[in-house]
Amino acid sequence: MKILIVGINYAPEPIGIGPYTKDFATFLAASGAEVSVVSASPYYPQWKVLSGFSRFTYKSTHEDGVAITRCPIYVPANPTGLRRIIHHFSFVLSAFIPVLVRALFGRPDAIVAIAPSLMSAPLARLAGRLVGARTWIHVQDFEVEAAFATGLVDRQSRVARFAGAFQTWALRGFDRYSSISPQMCAKLSGMLPASARVLEVRNWADPGMIEGERNDAYYRRAWGLHGKHVALYSGNVSRKQGIGIIMDAARKLRHRDDLVFVICGSGPEMKHLVDDARDLSNVRFERLQPREHLPSLLALASVHLLPQIRDAADLVLPSKLTNMLASGRPVVVTASAGTGLAREAEGCGLVTPPGDVDAFASAIEAIIDRPDQRDGFGKAARRRAIDRWSKPAIMGAVKEELAELGPPQHAKIVRERTALN
Repeated sequence: MKILIVGINYAPEPIGIGPYTKDFATFLAASGAEVSVVSASPYYPQWKVLSGFSRFTYKSTHEDGVAITRCPIYVPANPTGLRRIIHHFSFVLSAFIPVLVRALFGRPDAIVAIAPSLMSAPLARLAGRLVGARTWIHVQDFEVEAAFATGLVDRQSRVARFAGAFQTWALRGFDRYSSISPQMCAKLSGMLPASARVLEVRNWADPGMIEGERNDAYYRRAWGLHGKHVALYSGNVSRKQGIGIIMDAARKLRHRDDLVFVICGSGPEMKHLVDDARDLSNVRFERLQPREHLPSLLALASVHLLPQIRDAADLVLPSKLTNMLASGRPVVVTASAGTGLAREAEGCGLVTPPGDVDAFASAIEAIIDRPDQRDGFGKAARRRAIDRWSKPAIMGAVKEELAELGPPQHAKIVRERTALN
């Protein structure tokens, strides 16, 4: 089977959607599919094109069995609402010819669009219609609603009305739909005709977190954390994380000599965070660590911190949660009761209301001061990661669905094999 994937993010971006798109592509390639990808030059989460890639030229490579075309892209240093729109539109423009060339000459059986960027979804749909390929859109993030929730776009503005109308139009006309949590699937279904087929395709835990060695000795020694409890946040630092609450909690708990807050990340809000913590001796900032060291880094935590602003809890299920749970450490999450994020974290740590600094700080203290509870939460977290976020199970289901989705001959073969088994 031939598959073309269109998405703005791809490895070597270390976090976010990029690693999952790469895993998606390489898993299918290893399973025998002929896979090609059209993506942008890597830039996330630093919002700066990585060394070895260009903002102005194309780059074609063949990596892990996947043919990749990386397209030039405008990357704003300060990604405000309008600049993000231009950023995404620049990818659509630069990807237009490569997508059509891959489709017309490669003749894929299926074309998969990854959102974000939603702007590129119509391009994937057009390419599918031109060559008779089936189409699938996978929604990692409701970017329009997230822009409203974080204040990047005023809900009452003319831009907001246009964005909402564009989202409705861009999502229509695909053969399959998927998203990463039950709540996001339900939201997606509400935007589509009743006949649309929407599947849940979770972001899997990093296999290294499940199978690899987790030893935090190096980081404790290198960062001077011997004998300290660590409240850890690792990942992108942006508005929808609501990460400022961590600084507020650190300020409330600065009297505790046994606790250090470690922020290990990158993103547009990092500078503001560092400025806010200038008077705090119990906060340590570090760069994102290599992905291969992730098991040891996450093992450093006595408790993982996952803040989220109130209106974003059902717009995206943070991919970092899967590896937090797989690390076997408890979490403190900010989410309103009943939201998807709250339900995923229940039993694996404590959930506090978004923006409630007192509750957030108290939850951190409660976990580090109660070792039996901390261990119980950690064991429950690891079990949940194994049960819900197994990569082979998730991708195996995707592979079967793609085969069913493909041209008639593929679907017929799948049905015959199923009958024989």
